[in-house]
Amino acid sequence: MSETSTVLSLARRLIACESVTPACGPVFDALEAMLAPLGFAVHRFVQEGVENCLAIRHGRPGSRHFAFAGHLDVVPPGPGWTTGAFAPEERGGLLYGRGAVDMKGAIAAMIAAAAEIPPEAGTLSFIITGDEEGEAIHGTRALIELICARGAVPDLCLVGEPTSVHRLGDTMKIGRRGSVNIWLTSEGREGHVAYPHLADNPIRKLVALLAELDAIILDEGTDWFQPSNLEITDLAVGNPAANVIPGEARARLSIRFNDLHSGAELVERVEAIARRHGTTARAQISGEPFLTPPGAFSALVARAVEDETGLTPEPSTGGGTSDARFLKALCPVIEFGLTNATMHKRDEAVALDDLAKLARIYRRIALAALTT
Repeated sequence: MSETSTVLSLARRLIACESVTPACGPVFDALEAMLAPLGFAVHRFVQEGVENCLAIRHGRPGSRHFAFAGHLDVVPPGPGWTTGAFAPEERGGLLYGRGAVDMKGAIAAMIAAAAEIPPEAGTLSFIITGDEEGEAIHGTRALIELICARGAVPDLCLVGEPTSVHRLGDTMKIGRRGSVNIWLTSEGREGHVAYPHLADNPIRKLVALLAELDAIILDEGTDWFQPSNLEITDLAVGNPAANVIPGEARARLSIRFNDLHSGAELVERVEAIARRHGTTARAQISGEPFLTPPGAFSALVARAVEDETGLTPEPSTGGGTSDARFLKALCPVIEFGLTNATMHKRDEAVALDDLAKLARIYRRIALAALTT
């Protein structure tokens, strides 16, 4: 079987498993069936309805340990697909299906790469969750606990997120900004609009608070990160009556922040401002920023990409969050994968040539990481 046929077959098998987040069962059965014959010991567990997998193939004693990481869950397909979202189909040199890009195609390329790496080269592992596209509470964080408990911490980790923008190989992620969401509730006292002195309008307090928050400039950015930004993402009163002052008003904020800040510091700052306006705040920190400074690991990835594509990948920290925000606690981590133009869209598709090329890139990265 040709290299393209091998990785294509793996990708088709994964895409055919319906695995809308949180994912469990069949898609992990398929993953195990692919890895076990390659000599990997596959450890699967379900936590709060989320399935996770840690697969390890040990090399010689004292050898280096390289990890592939990613997720098998996908976002809901939505309507309007030309063919079934979980019925993979090849058309015009492309493979269509939900997860083709984000990121079952990349996991297929990782498996194809692992099949071409001899065990004596070193220890390889797969850190795969079913909860990256969802709440990400019982996924990679639970896997990290298992990895640490087993003493199976890798030396380097590559996450297969679709980082390429225009062509495979043009971008790699060496960091991501952190993320925090904050819910604001302003309590007042309802009453008739004709008698405002008998009521307390919470909208007035909330609007003043939001104006102050919106005026904040968190920073001007850093050498590797764009400026942090605070955005008002929801404002709700739900008042059906035109002649009633409401008793409550609510809003939501989302902050994406660079490594000049921590989630806790930003939450404390917003909470202090909210208190001055008589408003309560409830926060959820989704992740802290991370940065793998340019160095040996990024150079290794760049060489592998250049050898296969002729492109020098631009190191970037843009975009949304990924599970690399958790994996950074284990070891240096970089993200590299397919072009992201169709991810989360109807008729998501990956070029067949890119799948084969990505498998070769991943093989080069893993071999270099194990022998460096």
